[in-house]
Amino acid sequence: MSTTDLSALSGLELLRLVRDGRLGDTPSIGRLLGMRFDEVEHGRIVLSLDTRPDFANPLGTVHGGIAATMLDSALACAVHTTLPAGTGYTTLELKVNYIRPARTDGQTLTAEGTVIHAGRRTATAEGRVVDDQGRLIAHATTTCMILGPGR
Repeated sequence: MSTTDLSALSGLELLRLVRDGRLGDTPSIGRLLGMRFDEVEHGRIVLSLDTRPDFANPLGTVHGGIAATMLDSALACAVHTTLPAGTGYTTLELKVNYIRPARTDGQTLTAEGTVIHAGRRTATAEGRVVDDQGRLIAHATTTCMILGPGR
């Protein structure tokens, strides 16, 4: 892997490098949970993970924080794909609705995030998490604050 100036990359370029495994195995929430970037397009991200017993809540199903983290990642990264080089962002708000529990036995959960609005100061996105049978687990909306260069 050659040395890449990450600040010179657009959000879309950066996330495609992540998807392709070209940035190495740096510590991240994605690595911790085993998230994979399946699709990276302008304004849209699809990521997935396989559940495991470590994700259990006291009732034995996947903790809601796993779905929330998947949604925060998918929605914010969808926003990131719309940003030029040197521009950052941060989540201002995340609203999650939980629909049904997910199992901890290795089923694949998939999150899709899509940008609704990409403005100069804020961006909004929506998304959903489904199980390996296509059943809705949770859905969410987010607002991100856009941070210009040097902020």
